Amino acid sequence: MAAGDLSAVEVARAHLDRIEATDGTTGAWLAMMADEALDTAADVDRRRAAGEALGALAGIPVAVKDVMCTNGTTTTAGSRMLETFVPPYDATVVARLRAADAVLLGKTNMDEFAMGSSTENSAYKVCHNPWDTDTTPGGSSGGSAAAVAAYQAPIATGTDTGGSIRQPAAVTGTVGIKPTYGRASRYGLIAFASSLDQAGTFGRTVRDATLGLEVMCGHDPKDSTSIPDPMTSYVDALDRGVEGLRVGVVTEFMGDGASDGVKAAVQHAIDRLSSLGAEIVEVSLPHADYGLPAYYLIAPSEASANLSRYDGVRYGLRVDGETTHEMMAATRAAGFGAEVKRRIMIGTHALSAGYFDAYYGQAQKVRTLIIRDFEAAFDKADVLVGPTCPTAAFKLGDKTADPLAMYLNDVFAVPASLAGMPAMSLPVGFDTAEDGGPLPVGLQLVGPMLGEAVMVQAAAALEADLALDLTPRGPRALALPESE
Repeated sequence: MAAGDLSAVEVARAHLDRIEATDGTTGAWLAMMADEALDTAADVDRRRAAGEALGALAGIPVAVKDVMCTNGTTTTAGSRMLETFVPPYDATVVARLRAADAVLLGKTNMDEFAMGSSTENSAYKVCHNPWDTDTTPGGSSGGSAAAVAAYQAPIATGTDTGGSIRQPAAVTGTVGIKPTYGRASRYGLIAFASSLDQAGTFGRTVRDATLGLEVMCGHDPKDSTSIPDPMTSYVDALDRGVEGLRVGVVTEFMGDGASDGVKAAVQHAIDRLSSLGAEIVEVSLPHADYGLPAYYLIAPSEASANLSRYDGVRYGLRVDGETTHEMMAATRAAGFGAEVKRRIMIGTHALSAGYFDAYYGQAQKVRTLIIRDFEAAFDKADVLVGPTCPTAAFKLGDKTADPLAMYLNDVFAVPASLAGMPAMSLPVGFDTAEDGGPLPVGLQLVGPMLGEAVMVQAAAALEADLALDLTPRGPRALALPESE
């Protein structure tokens, strides 16, 4: 676009056409902003022709997860409870994308209120993985990951509470980044678990995802948990290489929890980092095994409190009843799906009198131990690595009847979330599906607090070395666009 070979309007129309042609298969989108996107693109073209200064994402199409408020466009959080909710303001991360002259295409599908690992908990439609449309694109940000993998958008936003950016990125062969907790504003994000939720990005390359993240991050006085420390440039770190970098392989993540195909791809990536000049060291997170049970007490507890606001009185769905109590009960019964109800009940029980100290209080003590484990690990290493997920993408419907099996998909992602550390997933190889088709495998990289730059530095060097073909292919893959 800067060279004049393409206009922003042409780029926007190409992506909107791609969405129209393929979303019947992917199910990645819940609402489109086509007219607004074309108007923004036309304005970028006009300003570029006039020689005016443009933002870092000028003319670049971006998909927005439907948990982020968008002024004038429906924001549902994948739930019937908010089916008609139109926010009168933008989330801070959305406002920053607009200020960078990004072209917002629309809102992407997700697990209801960001609760899930497969996007099968969406109240509206199931989302499919472009690599194998019979498999899940992960969750809760599955729509954003699928949109990027399907060439429907080059960059997408997501939110990560316990792996909801990293896990979808891993199974769709995309790059997904979660920054340090508090680095990206939560203002205007529909809350799931307030001490864990964090906005981030997806891209088909480390550079794309990093550029989007840098635009979105920074202090926001509207968010009391926003970090006031000044930012360093993440993009500037991408070309530094890994010579002399200490890469810590997490022992607990390389054991029996991951499939053979995942471990083989991850080990190959570690070997390549070594060949590039990184120093490989072993580190331990002794309490990582307790991360998942601690997470599934802390997150549902916070969810039960956050979702108490959906009572049929103030906004959102309302189902009438003869009394206020009956109205609230009927509204919540009709508005929430099964997984959301399950987590509300778990959280309410964990916070109830007589159980608070035994459950929620104990889980917070485990969280402190995990934070200390990370601090000790970063005394030995500059960045930590391991598998993002135990397996490659699994079949749609395989785990919906077994919530515990579904929760295990986040076993490697949850510790970094509990500790508030920056973390990302980078595609590093493939596992083989039952029919012989390739399914992507993700390497998780975890940086120290506010260590996004060193994390993307290592990821960019490894990405360049591996030079993988990350175009979906296989017997059930989504067809490629006719023209790039």
